[in-house]
Amino acid sequence: MLTLAFWKATAERSVRTFAQVLVGSLGLDTLGIINANWGEGLALGGGAAVLAVLTAIATSGGTDGPGITETVARPGVATPRGPAGV
Repeated sequence: MLTLAFWKATAERSVRTFAQVLVGSLGLDTLGIINANWGEGLALGGGAAVLAVLTAIATSGGTDGPGITETVARPGVATPRGPAGV
């Protein structure tokens, strides 16, 4: 948790979460499922981003990544590949 790689990965995750919730809430508004304007969508996205950061901190024990089973890729270090080379 005290590495720059951890915080970069956490920032990326929180930005992705923010965007997903914003687009989802505005999309659901368009479909008439919920009634959310831009301000409410931004608030929902911001709250979700904060929760993503808190989740990354809470689950960071023992790994370099923001998740329980994740490690952050470092430049110049080979990463293991699956059986199909994926």
